[in-house]
Amino acid sequence: MNYLLTYLKGLAMGAADVVPGVSGGTIAFITGIYDHLLESIRRINPSLWSIYRQQGLKGVTEHINGGFLLSLLAGILTSIFTLAKLISWLLANHPIPVWSFFFGLILVSVYHMLRQVQGGFSLSRLGLFALGALIAWGITVANPGQVDASYLNIFFGGAIAICAMILPGISGSFILLMLGLYPAVLGAAKNLQLDILACFAVGAIIGILCFSHLLSMLLKRFRDATLVFLTGLMMGTLGKIWPWKQTLSWRTNSHGEKVPWQQQDLSPFSYEQLTGHSHQLMFAVVCAIAAIVLVLALDYMGNRMRKV
Repeated sequence: MNYLLTYLKGLAMGAADVVPGVSGGTIAFITGIYDHLLESIRRINPSLWSIYRQQGLKGVTEHINGGFLLSLLAGILTSIFTLAKLISWLLANHPIPVWSFFFGLILVSVYHMLRQVQGGFSLSRLGLFALGALIAWGITVANPGQVDASYLNIFFGGAIAICAMILPGISGSFILLMLGLYPAVLGAAKNLQLDILACFAVGAIIGILCFSHLLSMLLKRFRDATLVFLTGLMMGTLGKIWPWKQTLSWRTNSHGEKVPWQQQDLSPFSYEQLTGHSHQLMFAVVCAIAAIVLVLALDYMGNRMRKV
């Protein structure tokens, strides 16, 4: 049952990582596995060789919580390979409800994380919160770059994106979008291009093994300050996932398709006036509330399970 629940959490993380603007790390934090995940990844280091010599493969598996990691990874990969096409279609055809759902998700995640900060908010913590929000906002308003989708760039893109993927608030897929590699990686996931996926996976493995040590250390020694900074990162991404946008300019991607280049946020009513499309405000509110209720329900169930 524990492995099944972990697999389902992996499904949610994978679905979030596909969407530019939403972080799988946020889902991990919401579902209560964030610290466990970081600690398990941190234990994958050269000391495993001595553990293997003394205790064998079983000892290594127990040391790194292998069952947990495999269940989570299986859920993430299942979600990416099965939901990539669905989420791409939903974002293209029903963007307002989808972005509204994720907007509600981020809002309630900010509340969820701030609840875990102990000792109140000092000026230094408020400064960290503002710094995190400013960094995330700066990333989201920057114009996407154009990087050639070579094997080397895919490798480094994987290493950079995976660090963002395990941070609550910063979306790994959005980092890929900023680098200009998102279409190539998403296309590889949809079409099972194993060479590109292998390059990305190797870069991601190296990146996460290095970065997890730093993040785990920060959460152990400066937990409250780190949580405040990460929450600021999440708050700073809200502008990116605001549902009502007007596209100011377009670009042609590697598949010859026109995709948005520069966008500006609008009020729902201005969106309807300027674009001629329905603002779907009531449906958007329902989707945002559904996300909030979902997270609060997961939090409630998690607390109940921990007490049993």
